[in-house]
Order: sequence, then structure tokens, then C-alpha cells
Amino acid sequence: MQKIFKTAFLSLFLLGAMISPSAAETLLSEEQARKIVQPFYDLLSRKASMDEAKQVFHPEWQSFYSETGSKGRDKTISFIGGPLAKMIPDLNWEIKSVSVTTKNEIIVRSEASGTPVGETFRGRPIDGKSFKIMTIDIHHPKDGKIIKSYHIEDWARAFQQLAPAPKK
Repeated sequence: MQKIFKTAFLSLFLLGAMISPSAAETLLSEEQARKIVQPFYDLLSRKASMDEAKQVFHPEWQSFYSETGSKGRDKTISFIGGPLAKMIPDLNWEIKSVSVTTKNEIIVRSEASGTPVGETFRGRPIDGKSFKIMTIDIHHPKDGKIIKSYHIEDWARAFQQLAPAPKK
């Protein structure tokens, strides 16, 4: 009977060691996670420069917009600071919540809002209306920098909000 208890204890101990983060993989606090990701959202909101935002990303950072499609750090940051800034000059990207998974993934729920300028937005006609949408990002940090991000924005809802009123 004692041997059974020893075996069970050893099994539970080993299982715990396998699923618990090691000292080298200490889980981030929500405050630490927010500090890592905040400059990215500041860039989206024009509160940080491209150089400041670049510091939070690993040089090999990939931003995944689909299961297989991604863009690298420099291309993504250039788009945000260039064409996107011109399309939506008042873009605001507000973090609503930050969570950290047991794998040290940083989950950010945020809200993007703004008023696109011009006659069209992404090929669709607009007439000065604003949008407000939810976004979800999953960031993977490595050595204090983001190396991979998966993101989804509710652009379908934005297009509904931006659609011009029907002409009478």
C-alpha cells in the first residue's frame, strides 16, 4: 500500500512539473503583459512613433491575419504609420482587457474606432460616418518582445456602420 502511495505521489509530482512553468518560464503578470503590448496599440492610435513601436517587436515578428497569411515587422509597421494613418487619421485603438494564458500568450481585447476620410474605404463608398469595432489579438512574447501575433478585427461590422444611408 505504501508503495502505491509513493508511486501515485511521484506520478502527480512529475505531472505537476510537466505542466507548471519552470523558473525560466515564469508567467507574465497582466501588468507586465500590458507593458509589452501597449506601444503597439499606441502606434495604432498615433500616440507612439514607428521607432518606439518597433522596439516591442522581435526582428522576426510575424503578424498573422489568417491561418497562413502574415506580414513581417517592418511591412506591418510601415502600413500602420503610412496608408492606414492616411485612411483613418483619427484611429483610436483602446485596450479593454489583457490576459495571460498558461503558455504566456498575451490575449488583448480592444476596441478600434475612427472616421475614414475620402469617398471610399477599402473599396466601399463612405460618407463621413465613424465606426467602432471589437478586436482580439493573441501575442506570443519571446525575450520580452513580441515574436508572433494573431489578430482579428470585426471589419464587417465597421463596413455596416460606415455604409452611406440609402438615397431617397
